Amino acid sequence: MKRTRASYEQLFQSYSDVVTLSEFCKMLGGIGERTARKLIRENRVQHFYIRCTYLIPKEWAIDYILSDHYTEYKKALKVKIE
Repeated sequence: MKRTRASYEQLFQSYSDVVTLSEFCKMLGGIGERTARKLIRENRVQHFYIRCTYLIPKEWAIDYILSDHYTEYKKALKVKIE
């Protein structure tokens, strides 16, 4: 089943509008912080870096989840998020 933006917004409604790196990891099914930092450094995920802290608006996290890169990345890891 292909999820839509609305379904992800409902799934992540308990998260604040801006998530931390550890919350972002949980949103992506429990990936490691090292992997999340790599995605951020490669500019796969839009973010803010303020006072040594990565902050990611929830909308941008959903944008990444809906991206082609995430679809291929998920297949490569054989991780079933949905």
